Amino acid sequence: MLIPKKVKYRKLHTGDRVPKGEAQRGTTLFFGSYGLCALEGGWITSQQIEAARIALTRYMKRSGKVWIRIFPQKPVTSKPAETRMGKGKGGVDHWVAVVKTGRILFELEGVPMDIAKRAMELASHKLPVKTKFIYSSEIQEAN
Repeated sequence: MLIPKKVKYRKLHTGDRVPKGEAQRGTTLFFGSYGLCALEGGWITSQQIEAARIALTRYMKRSGKVWIRIFPQKPVTSKPAETRMGKGKGGVDHWVAVVKTGRILFELEGVPMDIAKRAMELASHKLPVKTKFIYSSEIQEAN
């Protein structure tokens, strides 16, 4: 599970559950030939990122290389069920990555296109945002 080693503040303000606007950074393929791009904004938990990563690597039979381009660095707090109001903010429950539209979530390298496409499709089923499969222009020119 991905969590930060150290943070300046343990608890943050909630902010928008669906971030507005498009991503300014992380919108192009940088490491691999294939990628999974977010078509909408949202919060992706560390558990969902891990589940998607496992789905990717299992389908590829651990061949090729996977890059995770997002990191959960926002803490989400919650109070126990049936607790009265007051007594301060709840403890940190889980961590989320805030994802905007157009952000690259995962990148792949070293596998054929049909395997990469199916692996990304399986990974996208584990994520709470709509995604699309993208590939670099170098591959497009070769085909």
